[in-house]
Amino acid sequence: MKRILPFIIIAVVLGAGLLTARYLQRSASQTPEAAPAAGSSPAASPANSGEPGAEPPHALGNANAPVTLEEFGDFECPPCGMLHPILKSLATEYGPTKLRLIFREYPLVPNHAHALTAARAAEAAALQGKFWEMHDMIYEHQKDWHETFDVRPIFEDYATKIGINLEQFRRDNGNEVVERRIFLDGKRAHSLGVQGTPTVYLNGREVPFESLAPEKLKPLIDSELANHP
Repeated sequence: MKRILPFIIIAVVLGAGLLTARYLQRSASQTPEAAPAAGSSPAASPANSGEPGAEPPHALGNANAPVTLEEFGDFECPPCGMLHPILKSLATEYGPTKLRLIFREYPLVPNHAHALTAARAAEAAALQGKFWEMHDMIYEHQKDWHETFDVRPIFEDYATKIGINLEQFRRDNGNEVVERRIFLDGKRAHSLGVQGTPTVYLNGREVPFESLAPEKLKPLIDSELANHP
């Protein structure tokens, strides 16, 4: 099973290839575009529960926070890299009692040659309690490794910098727990109809891509908070 899991993951994620047009439109833009309707933010779509995904999810914030933002991300996706500081800033601004962030693995292969390797690195770090540290390191240095032929030494260097056991990290990169978490997050993505990255859900409702800019996303969060006093 361990040997065939990577191929299963790839088969699942390849389904996204049929819908890459949306992703390519996103990647062509260097920043989230403003909504076409002036003075308003598109409403989130109706809630959809979907498959559960990997459990427990990688989450920041309290489980009972009134607002949850669930991101399906690809570590090599440039728009995901640009969304990272926005979400990080919002988490600081609202705090863990009001806002919970969840990250789901959705590596777009073969479009992104290093996406699956990056997802495995983050999941391997998670087994030593350092998922978010590796998550941040990978995104914040995305431009440094994006065009590198072999990214494994770079991610190993990140592992050392965040203080985890390097030998264990190397062993865990391809273990069954890591592969299964990526697979289950991919399964959840497909059950929700995720068509590209980044895709973000606010309390189970998809946020339009053009509303991921902070001036659009904050009013959606504030509106949700107003409904949960």
